[in-house]
Formats: sequence, structure tokens, C-alpha cells
Amino acid sequence: MTTTTKNYIAWSIRILVAFLFIVSAIAKMYPSPYFAISTFEVKQLYTLGFSETIAPYFSRTLIGIELAMGFLLLQKHFLKRFIIPMTVLLLAVFVGHLTYVTFLSGGNSGNCGCFGELIPMTPIEAIIKNIIAIALLVYLYYLLPKESVKHNFWILTTVLFAIVLAIYMMAPIQPIASNFTVTPMEDLVKDTLTVLSSPVDSVTSETPIAEIKKDSVKKVVENTNEPKKIKSGNAKYFSGIDNGKKLLAYFVPGCDHCRDAAKELTEMRKKDASLPSLSIIFMNEEADLIPAFFKESGATYPYTIIEVIPFWNVLGSGKDTPGVKYLWNGNEIKYYWGITDDKFVGSDLTTYLKKSYAELKK
Repeated sequence: MTTTTKNYIAWSIRILVAFLFIVSAIAKMYPSPYFAISTFEVKQLYTLGFSETIAPYFSRTLIGIELAMGFLLLQKHFLKRFIIPMTVLLLAVFVGHLTYVTFLSGGNSGNCGCFGELIPMTPIEAIIKNIIAIALLVYLYYLLPKESVKHNFWILTTVLFAIVLAIYMMAPIQPIASNFTVTPMEDLVKDTLTVLSSPVDSVTSETPIAEIKKDSVKKVVENTNEPKKIKSGNAKYFSGIDNGKKLLAYFVPGCDHCRDAAKELTEMRKKDASLPSLSIIFMNEEADLIPAFFKESGATYPYTIIEVIPFWNVLGSGKDTPGVKYLWNGNEIKYYWGITDDKFVGSDLTTYLKKSYAELKK
């Protein structure tokens, strides 16, 4: 093999692997750095046992190192002596982590988080990708000639620390206490539903739901056999959430699937005004889109806004948006989440709402 051919192959490998590292790091910050990194922490790091205190520092440092490695593979200083071995080691750690995750999950499901939410990839796919990258780097190590030029270690440290610092600046760590700040909107909506589209039957755009129930809906005699009232933990968001039948939704303002679920719930309410009242917990990500969210869904509902990490925590481990929960006296009767097997289906919710407590216990 000629020297020219070796150089061509070596540069091709360097560019390819560098591209994978750079894209992987950037993808972990999509669509916005704080939102994406916080999601990465909750879905990936918390499951590995990282605490809420350590996870923010580990995630930002890891992404910074990953991005720096991508750029450092394209320069010549300590490339063979340090950069390639460290990159192989980092990939080996990723393979070990993914193998562990696959073992814990008992299969090859879910998104490994290697490319964030931008490019979903299963653990097995990621393991194969990383093993191929390791093989390419090992081959690159033997292709490169023995290093003879004088190296500057400060280039490595400067690139590394500059990029890691940039990640911290793009996604500043918020104090833990501020993550649990709740923004109630009860004074704005007064527990009413305003239909924005054309009136349906006796429901008008100005008719509050309390008047609908009083004047337009025949009272339904329900089975007095009800579940014992308990505290669902959501009263800090909505004071009456544990009284009777209620619907609680977990939405992200810019999420198309969340908007579709909200539209379906609005259509269900137009057809049946006796549907339990709906309250929404919004993630504080693109909160300025909430008015557009309600306009598209066809109605406004009582809502509150909480920060990204607390939102994922209340949504539930391993769960995804949109989330729709049917509560009865604080008891969780049915929970729909994500866009796959457990996704929200209006007809299925209607079936559950019609069941008596005795039927639900069977």
C-alpha cells in the first residue's frame, strides 16, 4: 500500500469518526440545549443511578468531551499517542454501558440516547456502531506513521476546556430548588373550558363548563361505589384534582403528538359535555407556544407550567409525552403515554370512563 493510499484511508477514517462524535454531541442538545440535556439526564443518567446533583455536571462534561474528541481527531498533536487511545477507551465505555442497559431492559427496545431525540437508535444498533468505530480507530492507529513532530499539549487542553465551558454556558445548570417552581394559571382560566371553534349543540365559546353541566347536561346517576379518596400528589398543581373523576394531561407546548391528543380530547368533550374536566401540566419548554397550542387544540384548559426535569419526574420513569391520566378520587385508573403501545386512544378512554368501580376492580 502506497503512502498516498494510506493517507487517504487515514483521513477518511478520521473524518468519519470525527463526524460521528460531533453529530452525537450536537444531537444531545437538540432541539434546545437545556431541554435536550435535561431529558438526557432523566432518561439515561437517572436510570443508571446518577443523583439530581451529579447528573447535570456529568452530562455537560460528557457531551463536551465527546464534541472535543470529534474536533481533536482532525488535528495532529498527540493524535496517535493520546487522542486515538482515549477515543477507543471512550467508545469501549459506551459499549459497556449499552450492554448493561440492554441486559437490564431484557431486550433491544427504546432509544439509547446516543444521538439524543434527533436520531433514535436502539442499544444494539448503537453497540454495533461503536464497535465498528473502534475497529476503524484501531486500523487508523496502525496506518499512522510513528509520531516524530514536536507536539503542543496546550492545544488539546485548550480545545477540551473551551468546548466543555461552552456547553455549560449554552445550558446553564439551574438550582435544584428553582426546578420545582410551579406557575399556576387558575386566576386566568378559573377552571373553565373555552371552545375556540364553532359551537357544538349548546356549547358556546363563552359558556363556562360549570354552566354547561348545570344547564345543558342531564345528570347521570352514577354508582355510589367509588374508590376510596387518596392523595395523588397533584393537588399542589390543581386543588380539586383528587375530587371525583378527572383527566390530567402532561404536554409539551411544541409537541405535535401532544397537540393531536389535546384536539382529540376537545372533540370528545364536544360530543359529551359530561366528560371529566381536563387539567394540563406543561413542560417549561417553548412555553410561549401555549396560546398557539390551545388555538390548535380548539380549547383552553386550566394549566400549570413546571421545569423540564420535574416534568419528566412527574410524568414517570421510562414514559414519554403525550401523557393523559384518568384519575378517580385521586386513584390512577388509566394512564396513556408516548406514541407507541401505551399511546392515548380516545375510544379506549371512553370505555374506561363508562365502567363502574366494580367493573374496574375485576
